Amino acid sequence: MSYNSGGSGSKGFGFAGFTMPKRNPSNVSLHAVPPPTTPMHAVPPPTTGLSKQGYSTMSSITQNAVTGNWGSLGKKRSKTEDEYFDEDDEPPTPALAYIPAPGSPTYEAASSSKPEDDDEEDPLDAYMAGLEQQAAKDLVASKENAASGKGDSGRGTRGDIDEMDDEESYYKYMEENPLNNGDDGSDVEIEYDEDGNPIPPPKKKFIDPLPPIDHSEITYEPFEKNFYTPHEDIENLTPQQVEELKKNLGVKISGPDPPRPVSSFAHLGFDEQLMRAIRRSEYTQPTPVQAAGVPAALSGRDLIGIARTGSGKTAAFLWPLLVHIMDQKELAPGDGPIGLILAPTRELAQQIYMEAKRFGKVYNIRCVCCYGGGSKWEQVKALEGGGAEIIVGTPGRVIDLVKCKATNLNRVTYLVLDEADRMFDMGFEPQVRSLCSHVRPERQALLFSATFPRRVERLARDALHDPVRVQHGAAGEASQLVAQHVRIFNKPEDKWPWLLRHLVEFLSAGSVLIFVTKKLEAEQTAANLGVQQYDALLLHGDMEQADRNKVITAFKRNENNILVATDVAARGLDIPHIRTVVNYTVARDIDTHTHRVGRTGRAGVRGDAYTLLDRARDKDFAGHLLRNLEGVQQEVPEELMHLAMQSAWFRKSRFKKGKGKNLNVGGCGLGYKERPGLPAPQEEVPGLAVGERAPGPATDRLASLKAAFRSQYNQFTASTDHSWEQTRPAIQPGVNAPAALAEDREDRDERQAREEREERAERVRKSGKRSRWE
Repeated sequence: MSYNSGGSGSKGFGFAGFTMPKRNPSNVSLHAVPPPTTPMHAVPPPTTGLSKQGYSTMSSITQNAVTGNWGSLGKKRSKTEDEYFDEDDEPPTPALAYIPAPGSPTYEAASSSKPEDDDEEDPLDAYMAGLEQQAAKDLVASKENAASGKGDSGRGTRGDIDEMDDEESYYKYMEENPLNNGDDGSDVEIEYDEDGNPIPPPKKKFIDPLPPIDHSEITYEPFEKNFYTPHEDIENLTPQQVEELKKNLGVKISGPDPPRPVSSFAHLGFDEQLMRAIRRSEYTQPTPVQAAGVPAALSGRDLIGIARTGSGKTAAFLWPLLVHIMDQKELAPGDGPIGLILAPTRELAQQIYMEAKRFGKVYNIRCVCCYGGGSKWEQVKALEGGGAEIIVGTPGRVIDLVKCKATNLNRVTYLVLDEADRMFDMGFEPQVRSLCSHVRPERQALLFSATFPRRVERLARDALHDPVRVQHGAAGEASQLVAQHVRIFNKPEDKWPWLLRHLVEFLSAGSVLIFVTKKLEAEQTAANLGVQQYDALLLHGDMEQADRNKVITAFKRNENNILVATDVAARGLDIPHIRTVVNYTVARDIDTHTHRVGRTGRAGVRGDAYTLLDRARDKDFAGHLLRNLEGVQQEVPEELMHLAMQSAWFRKSRFKKGKGKNLNVGGCGLGYKERPGLPAPQEEVPGLAVGERAPGPATDRLASLKAAFRSQYNQFTASTDHSWEQTRPAIQPGVNAPAALAEDREDRDERQAREEREERAERVRKSGKRSRWE
């Protein structure tokens, strides 16, 4: 090593006295390892995970994948807290364009090429020039319109706006859909309970009805409605025999030319397949509603059926529906149902569905039950899978399925409204009317109800054409097969011991159904029965639909003998083994009470119904219950009569018993009322001799009226208080009154006072009594 100064010809570090020795290539070892080619800051790849053959093992691959420590990838340093918050989210500002300095060659080149660039038009200048030209054209057009009188045609419009904004589209939607005017709930005030928890507002269950439809634009296929041929035995009956048959059945049939009722299933003309299914259902002979309603339905007539609960109304409209469907061609893909049955509640819809499914499988007729609370997806798939000839459902869900194009009502020719009064009470009148308007006008419609209020009568008048009205018993009347019993308690707490004492007796006869009014009462009653070792089922409106179905199925299978329910089970629950119904708390109205009682005594089997009344609270309901018992000709307890008479409305409307009013026959007429001073009939008329007949009519009525008229003015007595005379101003002759007038007035006053004293001393009534003042 030598320390020479670095020069131009020598290699070194550039300072004197130090140079590096030159390497001899011959001294380099052939076994030396070459330096790595990767950068110095990179992490070398792991070498411990190599196999004998030089390949990476699975453990090393997994470790490297988890840790990410590959040699070719650098690990990014994590940011500190200050760096994270100080980092600007905005993108970095791009670098400014280069501006050459004046006098530089670049500036001169740019200035020399400037005239060439000015030849190109600036986009902004071109846009502004276009606007000026358009404004000039609009000005010319407006002047021409003003000259021709068309100046107001385009006022208030802008041609540069193609679409409406959100507010305009909302207003247009509300104008086109006036029924959808419900608020969004933003203005609802939130109420809080005592613990500070918000109380959710009640949900509005209003369902938009279907829009109106023009049937003249739709081409419907013709169909046949009349399939009834009267049996020769029915045709040979005389009118007197027909009336006797109606009387024996207890039905009233009215309407234009109604068909005659039948007395046997053989008179209806059903085929053997359907008759076998009817016999399998343990029907021996048609019920009164079926005997009068099925011939009318088979004849294609519209029908109004007013019948007691448990009278076989469901089968009365299902059997003609099956005959009606079998006469039409099969459903094509995309076709809707042929028969549409509407029910107010889910339980009633399921009950009708089970009956329709049982009789429909005879002809392989498909039936789908559509109700709210069930799986809408399953119902849509059942309708789209192959269609259904019969749809049984509630009005709201049927409307939803029609709106979502899952089905249509183009092929509906048989429409049934079951329990129409209940649907109206639940607020379904707009939905029911919209569904009726969407079905073809010449369809066959049947309306069944236990009661027939005025609103249902209006619907029947609008939706039905020349209907036949079949009435079994009075509207809203309970079945005569149910023996109703009334128990009155002084305190509500006394009901529970009575129920426990008689529950074993009730269970020995069959299943027991206990009705209460509120959901909380239902839960408490079921819990108290559980404490007493009674396994009771619970059913109310707040339960999920699956749980409600499970409870009804368990009660139908007789797995449990006691069911505590609210009025949700009052309609459509057809369970034959119910023998006793207990109204633990009274119903809200007498119609609901009628349907409660109708859960027993079905299909010709007798049952009992017990109604527990509170003496202090239920006196208004006692009058309705009393008339219900009188309607079915059952004995009214005397205690119930006394409780009902405590109600003001019932006491005023109740007919009066006892002796009638004396009509005064032979006296002075029907409206005669003896008055003070009226002469007795046997008293002689003044001015007539004894035995002389009065002129005029043969009776003394005219003379009696005259005497009565005069006697009205003989009852007045002059006042003894003359202090009022002192308040009169003194009249002096010649000052404030003429002298002659004043003298005449004084003489008249003295004469009048003297006459009054004489009259008061001598006045005696013709009846022989003096005045009470005297």
